[in-house]
Amino acid sequence: MTTQELFFKLLRYKSITPNDDGAFEFIAEYLDQFEHIRIDVADTKNLFLYKKFGQGPHLCFAGHIDVVPPGEGWKSDPFEPVLENGNVFARGAQDMKSGVCAFLKACKEAKEFDGTLSLLLTSDEEGDAKHGTIEVLKYLESENFLPQYCVVAEPTCENIFGDAIKVGRRGSINGVIELFGLQGHAAYPEKSKNPVDMIAPLLPLLASHHFDNGDENFAPSRLVITDIRAGMEVTNVTPSSLKLMFNVRNSTKTTQADIKRYIENLFQGLEFSLKLSQSAFPFVTSSESKIVKNLCNSIQKITTLTPKLSTAGGTSDARFIAEFGVKTVEFGVINDTIHAPNERCGLAEVERLEEIFKDLIKNFKNED
Repeated sequence: MTTQELFFKLLRYKSITPNDDGAFEFIAEYLDQFEHIRIDVADTKNLFLYKKFGQGPHLCFAGHIDVVPPGEGWKSDPFEPVLENGNVFARGAQDMKSGVCAFLKACKEAKEFDGTLSLLLTSDEEGDAKHGTIEVLKYLESENFLPQYCVVAEPTCENIFGDAIKVGRRGSINGVIELFGLQGHAAYPEKSKNPVDMIAPLLPLLASHHFDNGDENFAPSRLVITDIRAGMEVTNVTPSSLKLMFNVRNSTKTTQADIKRYIENLFQGLEFSLKLSQSAFPFVTSSESKIVKNLCNSIQKITTLTPKLSTAGGTSDARFIAEFGVKTVEFGVINDTIHAPNERCGLAEVERLEEIFKDLIKNFKNED
């Protein structure tokens, strides 16, 4: 099966979160020389495959088979891939069946490796991610079989294939502030407590506030207001309360406690409530780690480019893998049409990604 045939096969599965649409049965058959374990939880399907070549390091490739719903505006069937001017159009072409295709082919054709090769796949990365990669990692930990190194094949390149890898991710902290006042008639503002008036002088101290200045790995941790609402959509009644929602993509320098302390000091003397939740914690893999060095070497060999080491962007399942002490990096195709109508990926990118993964496997050295 050629790379194009494998890619098209994967793209035809209507694997909208958390459905794998039978893709994992095919993958287990495709990699029949690997041992495979199903770790399905609730409505989420998970597949772990491995092959022991030697006594050396355990290198894992990770990804997700699920995709977001196609939505409107497609010029062709989103689950019937179309090759046009070197680009493959289909839902999941970039995010991230390109990466899955590349490491499936690279692992299938691996002849030797000084250690264990494995693949971790889930059907719930685009959704709540509660029963996906995290459950596989728990199982592997219980079996004392966690990998030392992991490559998550998410789309990471910015402008040219090979120009960037991710060596970490920022955390994500969500906040909801509810500010309480006293409802009243707009004609008698002195008889009410308008929470809109209360928050107005505080907004400049909230919007885009930097909790830290960042560092060589991370941009500053900045508060981004995502929603403000109050009132009953009438002009003659002042609201009794106001709700403000925000998000902070935090570096390792800022914690949930730092944000809580800042908000409480800012709203001192006012009646309010604050709810904070953290969906991801920041992590960074050292540029001196052998997984970073080996991957960069393979990228340079195949593309002649020296990739930028980035921590930008949203969250991915790499956050779970890193939490288990696995040295984790991300590398995949160009990221410019993910989740969009007419998502597309250059076929040549997938083929070169496969070559990079083959080179990584062939020349990987465990010297950390």
